[in-house]
Amino acid sequence: MGTKRIHTDPKMKLHLITDGKKSIAELVRVITNVHTAADAIHIREKKKTAGELVVLIEELHQNGVPKSKLIINDRIDAAIMTGVNQVQLPVHSFDVKLVKQHFPELEVGCSIHSAAEAVICEENGADRLLYGHVFQTSSKPGLKARGVQEAWEIAGSVRIPVFVIGGIVPSSISEIRHLKIDGVAVMSYVFSADDPLQAVLELTKQLKGCKL
Repeated sequence: MGTKRIHTDPKMKLHLITDGKKSIAELVRVITNVHTAADAIHIREKKKTAGELVVLIEELHQNGVPKSKLIINDRIDAAIMTGVNQVQLPVHSFDVKLVKQHFPELEVGCSIHSAAEAVICEENGADRLLYGHVFQTSSKPGLKARGVQEAWEIAGSVRIPVFVIGGIVPSSISEIRHLKIDGVAVMSYVFSADDPLQAVLELTKQLKGCKL
């Protein structure tokens, strides 16, 4: 613990994560509308085939969404096929060291649930970490929120970027202002919203004031 972290951006970044409930057409419509107001979009579509993910990514690109802004959850094959160079590995996925050995050009994020996992992932070559869930969320019904204390500990134990996820809404951002983290990841608040763009703008308004 206590490793000094370096931050060059005065505000927290905003990553959006798809909820796996929408069609390709719906995802293209929403993401095309909101991507300029977010820092990255995670394509987390567990029920879609690799072929469907390729179609989605190419349609997003054709509609003006830069591939550099996309992060593919778990499906390394879809990322390689479409030229997307960022992936996010769930806890149950490939070992980050193995991915880095085979695909050194990929930027690899790891989803974690503890400080111990954070240290191991960094040692094995992870480029960023996603920790959660920090607040109660409808995406994890019945599971107790982990809170912000361990997020604080994780941020102090690694040098790579740390993002938090889980129940993030504009009003909860004030509770994480003190954390030495690099940003937040949001799913339900945006992708379940009647007006996703307005939801993103509400989040970014709060994040702009988060001095690290």
